[in-house]
Amino acid sequence: MRKHLSILPHKQSMNPSHSVNELRKHIPAKAFEPSIPLSLFYFFWDVLILSIIYFLAFQVNEIWFLPIFWFSAGTMMWALFVVGHDCGHGSFSKLTWLNFLIGHLAHTPILVPFHGWKVSHRTHHNNTGNIEKDESWHPLTESQFQEADPLTKMARFKLFLIVFPLYLFVRSTGRDGSHFHPKSPLFPQGERKNAVVSTFSILLMAGFLGWVTWNYGFVFFLTYFFAPYTVFVIWLSLVTYLHHTDVDIPWYRGKDWNYVDGALSTVDRSYGIFEPIHHNIGTHVVHHLFPTIPHYRLKLAKQGLKSYLGEEYRDSKESILSVFLRSSKECIVVPDDGGKVFYKRPEAKV
Repeated sequence: MRKHLSILPHKQSMNPSHSVNELRKHIPAKAFEPSIPLSLFYFFWDVLILSIIYFLAFQVNEIWFLPIFWFSAGTMMWALFVVGHDCGHGSFSKLTWLNFLIGHLAHTPILVPFHGWKVSHRTHHNNTGNIEKDESWHPLTESQFQEADPLTKMARFKLFLIVFPLYLFVRSTGRDGSHFHPKSPLFPQGERKNAVVSTFSILLMAGFLGWVTWNYGFVFFLTYFFAPYTVFVIWLSLVTYLHHTDVDIPWYRGKDWNYVDGALSTVDRSYGIFEPIHHNIGTHVVHHLFPTIPHYRLKLAKQGLKSYLGEEYRDSKESILSVFLRSSKECIVVPDDGGKVFYKRPEAKV
């Protein structure tokens, strides 16, 4: 096995390696306390920076500036998504209505249905590392891969950094339910009214983009929305992929899975100068264990937890490019059998 991440001994049983309460004791109580002023500051800061970027793009109005604009605007869309991500977890504030409001304000302009995403993301957190139930980047088994059609293979292994919009409509292999339709299997009965609000918000945003395109032209739409939106989608897909995909990250089945060890199967990544820009999302293990910790308290929480867990806390400093190239090449399938398994390349057909 590779040495860049620790390989833990296989723990048979339904019992987690640690209890949630045990781990919580090693995190300062302050880490669990959201601050409404601080949360609102980050939301409005992201909106301000994104507005300045758009202002500069219109003022400069030169072709050479467009790649700079696309990357910076898309990156700030991603940062804004992370603020909405806090709202979805209830870590933005303890006020449900405020989380709902800011979540929609953060996600609707980037065409993410806040409540639908919140529900599927909750499924991901409740089943992290579970081959059969996880929502995000769950692996295909060897037999599923061999039976998959060419379009599925292309979407999962060639175009996986840009298929997030499609996922919102059809989800992924073995999962059913649109993020938009209120009667989708994704939504429990009591949450369908919130899905209506989110879908209606997206329709308003789509209508606005249609109006912009009609009045200013398709090239204007591509230049000032679609291109930075694509950068945002790549950021979202890349970060999610990297936190849950590597040759040394285990996946579990049935009784071998539990919440704590599933959460510990994620990995922290280092994004350099982008870490403060996208709100410490690289501090991912502690986030999966305790998703109600606000993003601006994650590093505080990590200090105590990593000190206690030691090598059990996966904290990779490997370059993002290196791990992406390796994972996209080697992390294709998991074995059909086994309670604790790892990614591998598929066996060649005879």
